[in-house]
Amino acid sequence: MVFSSHLFLLVFLPLTLLGYHLLVPSTDAAVWRRRLLILASMVFYGAWSWTYLALLVATIAANFALGRMLLRQSDLSRRRWMLALGIAANLGLLGYFKYANFLLDNANVLFGTAWSAGTIILPLAISFHTFQQIAFLVGVYRREDAESSFESYLLFVLFFPQLIAGPIVRHTEVGAQLRRLGEGRDRALDLSVGSAIFVVGLAKKTLLADPLAAYANTAFAAAQSGAVDPGVAWLGALAYTLQLYFDFSGYSEMAVGLGRMFGVHLPLNFWSPYQAGNITEFWRRWHMTLSRFLRDYLYIPLGGNRHGAARTYGNLLATMALGGLWHGAAWNFVLWGIFHGLLLALHRLWRGLMPTAAGPRHPAKHGLAVLFTFLLVTLGWVLFRAADLASAGRLLVAMGQLSLGHLGALDPMALVHVGALLLVVWLLPNTWQWIGRHHEVEAPATSRSQSRYLAWALDWRWALALAVLAAWTVLAAHRYTEFLYFQF
Repeated sequence: MVFSSHLFLLVFLPLTLLGYHLLVPSTDAAVWRRRLLILASMVFYGAWSWTYLALLVATIAANFALGRMLLRQSDLSRRRWMLALGIAANLGLLGYFKYANFLLDNANVLFGTAWSAGTIILPLAISFHTFQQIAFLVGVYRREDAESSFESYLLFVLFFPQLIAGPIVRHTEVGAQLRRLGEGRDRALDLSVGSAIFVVGLAKKTLLADPLAAYANTAFAAAQSGAVDPGVAWLGALAYTLQLYFDFSGYSEMAVGLGRMFGVHLPLNFWSPYQAGNITEFWRRWHMTLSRFLRDYLYIPLGGNRHGAARTYGNLLATMALGGLWHGAAWNFVLWGIFHGLLLALHRLWRGLMPTAAGPRHPAKHGLAVLFTFLLVTLGWVLFRAADLASAGRLLVAMGQLSLGHLGALDPMALVHVGALLLVVWLLPNTWQWIGRHHEVEAPATSRSQSRYLAWALDWRWALALAVLAAWTVLAAHRYTEFLYFQF
């Protein structure tokens, strides 16, 4: 079930909200709300595949049982083995479904064999809930986390707002909230704020992201079939850069908004990433919950920056290469990760050689830094989006051959469309700056937490504006497409 589908917007969500806020018994209300959300989340996932829902519930039960065993085990050596077994089992399941044929295809090229694992359907959301459950096991192992209620843990993984494509939530962030659903909450405020965030996210998906697909698809299809015009290549690359941001940040905001409607605060995933002045800052603003997972559970355990410059650069490359592979079983994703690892290493080297570069920011200098960072990220998205490395190479070569004549041959309305959205991502406040104090978040050190000139308020004018926007997006949703990150 897709957030932007009529089935979700007009049937599933209204019924779930009605049951949660009005129909649960007053006695043990939190327990009944939790059970209602578990049932709703099962229906939400089962609408795609009831078979894989059973697999998901089985992995949840196994990880919960292992977590309980880790909690009771006092012998450090045994706890290490139990944690290693749990991580290996989770990664093994992910590896089979996502990487088996990729590994066999590469083995066939190397050894001239014809091995095959057959047709394997990738379970929806497996990349996300695998990381989520590994983080839980590590937290229990470190004595930083615990969960005694299977119902609460079941909802922690299944909670439908974040189930399909994140945010990658930590149990320590939401476990207590899921045990006390609705208790001590201003549910009218939760509904108002959550609905506002959700509608903005839905609009970003249906009104901004989806129309850009035509430009991106044209360019990447041309690159796959042969030569591509340089102007079309640049238009397609920029369109995909914007499409991916509006699509994924829109989904993430819808997830946070849905969570808030049920009184649950989910972590942020985006904070104006295309306003970043360097690649390190970009990764502090883009897919923030994945970035922190890779940092805390891969980069730091590898040694982080504690063993000299060469080891640090190697750790950055390894972390980002594996982060790329997490996105998809193809070499272009690995190369995309290595590309970003190299950029992070070069930026770290640059900061060491030019420490004054981290001083106060001059507006013009910062603007150039934002533009340079954005162009580097756009080049990376070509690797990310292309069907294969050959297609990516053709598109990048074409982009390097751009001239004013190529731009003149493009549809002026397409240039205006993409140009206007570039101004949106560079100049306008993000959703969290707009919603301000009504949904407290931790802003990056280089940003304002609230907008000074565009701020949401609990009044009839904003209610009317959002109602009109909601109606517009629902009407546009008749041609809905899946979110781009569903494939990962």
